[in-house]
Amino acid sequence: MSKKVLVLKGGFSAEREVSLVTGDGVEKALRHKGYEVISFDLTNVWDLIAFIQREKPDVVFNALHGNWGEDGEIQAFFDVLQIPYTHSGMKASLLGMDKVLTRLKAQECGIKVAEAQKFTFAEYKNKGTDINFPYVLKPVADGSSVGVFIVQNEQDAAKVAYPSDNTELLCERYIKGKELTVMVWKGKAFVVTELKPSVEFYDYQAKYTNGMTKHVLPADIPNLATEIALLNAEKIHAALGCSMLSRSDFRYNEQDGVVFLEINTNPGMTPLSLVPEQAKFVGISYEDLCAELVENAQCRNKS
Repeated sequence: MSKKVLVLKGGFSAEREVSLVTGDGVEKALRHKGYEVISFDLTNVWDLIAFIQREKPDVVFNALHGNWGEDGEIQAFFDVLQIPYTHSGMKASLLGMDKVLTRLKAQECGIKVAEAQKFTFAEYKNKGTDINFPYVLKPVADGSSVGVFIVQNEQDAAKVAYPSDNTELLCERYIKGKELTVMVWKGKAFVVTELKPSVEFYDYQAKYTNGMTKHVLPADIPNLATEIALLNAEKIHAALGCSMLSRSDFRYNEQDGVVFLEINTNPGMTPLSLVPEQAKFVGISYEDLCAELVENAQCRNKS
């Protein structure tokens, strides 16, 4: 008897539209593999609870991205409900979404990170930063390059804007060079992709607009840099306690070497996403990727 899989998509975050595309792709893949698939576009938690009570899914495929999708909150929700779900658990998701906590874990593992400073948007407006130009500003807990600014000079600094003075920001020294990403699957990293956006920065638009970013697979970097990127992706995956799948991002140049940026514990699965592309490169189909995530779904508090 096939499992009844709830594909949970949409949600409340800035990455809602990407989540909907991920969810649609996952639904098709799981139906192709013979699962009984139902889906829910999360806009109201009480409606979700009623839907679960009515449909009684065996497994939840978490296709949510961003806040309330990969920050530990939805994971804790399903832990309480005792329903197995895909990807990482609450702790790994919480740590992975918080860029400051992830940096601390990376440093504990001996992984190189950029010089950085944390503050609120209000503090930034009042005092600026101790880090010299150019630097990167990004929210401590957001994904898909949402709210990221590359600040080259005072004119750029004047253009920085966030919806709240209380928004927590991470300011990092800008690392020039190549943008790299590495998928870890079942604890193992296989290949490095270089991203070449047609714009200055691999931002939200560059990630999800067809033709705006060239993917070089495998990346054209020295063998030692490849080995370091693969090893460090595996290290941070393990240090955070990630399950099954993650994707880590790096920058590389000859002077700085391989510098870790952040991890995604629930990476996108859209037609333009990097994880399905790397999986295909090493012989794992999109359908098999989705099916294995379902078969290895867990409920962390299950006795």
